Amino acid sequence: MKKVIAIIDIGKTNKKIFLFDESFEVVFQNSTQFDEIIDDDGFPCDDIVAIENWIKNQISNIQKKGDFKIKAINFTTHGASLIYLDKEGRRITPLYNYLKNLDLKDYETLYQNNGGTDEFSRKTASPVYGMLNTGLQMLWIKKHKPEIWKQVDAILHYPQYLSYLFTKKITADYTSVGAHTATWDFDTMQYHSWLKDENINLPTPCKGNEAIITEINEEKIAVGSGMHDSSSSIIPLLEKEKDFILLSTGTWIIAMNPFSKEVLTQHQLKNNCLCFMTPEKQQIKSSMQFLGRIHEVYLKALSDYFKVSIDTHLDLVLNTTLCEELVQKNARVFLSEGIDTDFEAHPEYLKNFTSYEAAYYQLVYEISKKVINGIQLISDKNADISKVFISGGFNKNKIFIKLLKLLKNNLEIKISNCKNESALGAALLMKKYLN
Repeated sequence: MKKVIAIIDIGKTNKKIFLFDESFEVVFQNSTQFDEIIDDDGFPCDDIVAIENWIKNQISNIQKKGDFKIKAINFTTHGASLIYLDKEGRRITPLYNYLKNLDLKDYETLYQNNGGTDEFSRKTASPVYGMLNTGLQMLWIKKHKPEIWKQVDAILHYPQYLSYLFTKKITADYTSVGAHTATWDFDTMQYHSWLKDENINLPTPCKGNEAIITEINEEKIAVGSGMHDSSSSIIPLLEKEKDFILLSTGTWIIAMNPFSKEVLTQHQLKNNCLCFMTPEKQQIKSSMQFLGRIHEVYLKALSDYFKVSIDTHLDLVLNTTLCEELVQKNARVFLSEGIDTDFEAHPEYLKNFTSYEAAYYQLVYEISKKVINGIQLISDKNADISKVFISGGFNKNKIFIKLLKLLKNNLEIKISNCKNESALGAALLMKKYLN
């Protein structure tokens, strides 16, 4: 029976399970999607009950089938999501959606009491993102749902809650608390003092390679505490490469520099930069932009306007001359000059174009320019890293890659040949339990 590590990889859209063997090759995988439900405010959210049941059933079915011996389980999920437990360890809330709106006026006192918005955001490496700052989610529950808050005994980030389903242990990890939560002080590398002021107690984070030996269906299995997917995705590269930037592309395009030694500045913060953390408590200077979402909504708009398939962009042949012309022209049509706050398509902009190709190339040019700006922002002054690994959906986009090279001549772009980086990163942390 082959020994494996099981990884539960939960994205906003796809929920996946992978089994990695002793060579860290995927020997089994399965994925599913769930329709959203609505929370107690009528806002769409993930169906956490369906997800819980699916995870437990997947593990149980693998055990029953008997082809693989699960030695360890770990978890990787998107960030900005919390679960609240009562004293009996029962979940007492839905999995609130990080796209839900918060009235930021409710949190002015928090910022004012801690050095002002700019300094607090710099210190916590957390731009003012509303629900994307899980610390604000906690205060939102406390203020607007006091009947729930009275029952709260423990607060877990999403990966740790999935781990809790098996271990019943309350845990935290550095990658989750370090992901724009507004709860971590990057100057002192510990929880920020405002939590104590609000009588909020969070678990002490543990290193990512620590696991809890747990009995699951009469088998002893090492269960990791889980981690944030963006931080997990950089682990496979950190094991074999030095001096690089990872460009993780999907709904979010995140440029990550784990080699930055400089503290986050106000200028970086105001330009969509922040810090994540590695499982070993090291900062990862990052630029985080919602550009994949913009790409996605305009694919639909382009399809409707030009009356073509939504996948037409996949059939476009690389036109180097057009790329060079766009860089030379340096025009702006779709995206704002500074930080983007509008993530919906504007079909009226397409009236400027006579062809699908011209419109799509312009869109990708503007996205590419934002990405290059992000890369430059997270590069230390005397350490201009030129090696960039691209993972995720955009690593197959030849137009995007060509434009990046034209915009920054010294870029050495490498396509990450590692698949399922987030899952692999979580698996690598469990390797000592394979014996």
